Parts: sequence; structure tokens; C-alpha cells
Amino acid sequence: METVPTQAASDDVALLLARIHTLKPAHIASWDLPTEPAVVSAARHLAAHQLSEWGLEQLVPTTELIISELVTNAIHHGAGPIRLRLIRHQVLTCEVFDSGKCYPRLRHARIVDENGRGLFLIAQLSSRWGFRSATGGKLVWADQELPSTL
Repeated sequence: METVPTQAASDDVALLLARIHTLKPAHIASWDLPTEPAVVSAARHLAAHQLSEWGLEQLVPTTELIISELVTNAIHHGAGPIRLRLIRHQVLTCEVFDSGKCYPRLRHARIVDENGRGLFLIAQLSSRWGFRSATGGKLVWADQELPSTL
């Protein structure tokens, strides 16, 4: 313990390196959606069509569930406008933007609860999920691993 400095050195430096590159427009699909419950079905259909174009048909069922939950949460707990975006890069990212200020919380719903399982389901179906502030609202996202055959 005697060798550990008790005060931080005044000349400490941190270096952050990042490799930034743009994604090809063909790897991003984006849709603006109305804040109506009926749009959830349309969002699933749009995503399924896009995944088929990308040759990711095996991800359709899981992606449809994730999108259903994210869009439903944006309608019920957020505010319009809603934007759905799929990004195909090292993973498949599903993003939903809304202009609400209420951030999601993961809950473990009891058996008798009718609501509250959405984010728990997303956490189980995705490799990672999260949310962040964005200009004019928030963005909730979920990543899925791409099939190894690509």
C-alpha cells in the first residue's frame, strides 16, 4: 500500500481512439410512423420485408417481437413522432425513437400482471439493448447477432 500514490498525478492523460466510418445507405432502413396502435402491425410487416431483402429471413420472428414491443412502448409511454430504424452492420440493430421524456425500466412482471413484460422480453431476445437521449426525445434500441452464414 505504501507504493500506491495517495493523490492523482496532475499530468494524467487519457487517450481515446475510435475508428469512425459511415454505413452504406443500403444497410439502413428507416420509417416514420404515426402514433396509433394499428401501426404496430405495419411496423412488423415493414421490418419483415426489409429483412427478407437483406437475406435475414431467419431473424424475422424475433425482430417482429422486438419491434412490436418497442413500437408499442413508444405509443403508450412516449410521444410522437415515432421513427423505426433497422441497421445491418456487425449486428442487426432495431431502434425506435419517440419524443417522450419517459425512459424505459426493465421490470420482472408477476404472473398475474397483464403488462410490464415488454422490456424483459426484449432483454431475453436480444444480445444487448438500451436507450439514450436524442435530440428532441429518446431512442430505445436492441441488437441481435447476425447469422454466422453471412
